[in-house]
Amino acid sequence: MKSRVRVERGESGRRYAVSREYAVPPERAWTVLAETAHWPTWGPTVSAVRPADATVKEGLTGEAQVLGGPWVPFEVTAVEGDADGDVRRWTWSVARIPATGHRVERVHRDAGGDGCRVVFEVPLLAGGYVPVCQRALAALATEFEE
Repeated sequence: MKSRVRVERGESGRRYAVSREYAVPPERAWTVLAETAHWPTWGPTVSAVRPADATVKEGLTGEAQVLGGPWVPFEVTAVEGDADGDVRRWTWSVARIPATGHRVERVHRDAGGDGCRVVFEVPLLAGGYVPVCQRALAALATEFEE
């Protein structure tokens, strides 16, 4: 299954939405996206994270090591939705610059239980980051198979 790229309008304006569907429950996808311990397994630019054992919540701060090099500060700026909803989302700033949004949407299926769609939201001015998000979606497919 390939990723899809489109432009969508959100509360902060237009952005790229880079997405892919998976045959895993949305709760599983959310865990992988929301727990910092998983970030280096699917984030192509993230080598390590401090704190290494946190779950995203609004105001969480830490540092991410970029490509084995410098550590840059991050702050989770918003967390929306809950386990009972059809959409969960978190956003962050990296080095005080608004960065990607991370969204999990429940996909209702006729058989085999619910699946999900993972969406990375990329500011239009950061369009060069779209291929990185596509690589992350491919890495998530591997992570979900384990």
